[in-house]
Amino acid sequence: MRRDHYPPERNRVPAHLTLFHHLPPSIERELAARLADAAGAPPPRATIAGLMDLGEGTALRVESSDLEAIRSDLADALHGLLTPQDRAPWRPHLTIQNKVTRRAARDVQARLAAMPMPRALAIRALALWRYQGGPWEPLRSWPFRR
Repeated sequence: MRRDHYPPERNRVPAHLTLFHHLPPSIERELAARLADAAGAPPPRATIAGLMDLGEGTALRVESSDLEAIRSDLADALHGLLTPQDRAPWRPHLTIQNKVTRRAARDVQARLAAMPMPRALAIRALALWRYQGGPWEPLRSWPFRR
């Protein structure tokens, strides 16, 4: 769905749920250990619960108390390192379109409104990425235990 609606020149990472937007590189090793530990559990249950209007884009709103618990545990452990954006309430979503005209966003939202919701969403892994001032570099992923 993201490939169908996201501007190709901006679609540099696969569909994902962002747990945190900015963490210092100095904690990569600790964060990797915490992500590996969290991924030792079964996959979190999640649902696509509806559409989110991003103004110049569209997202699918995600509900998952399991994933919220993982994020909360990580946020508690990283408390002093979180930016204001990452301390704000978490709004999990899958961005499927961004930085388009308002009209293009509304058109996609109208088409997606017919999609049956809620619907199950498979969360396969936790991943760690590094921002490189434009491109993103995937560092590692940890599949959930099946």
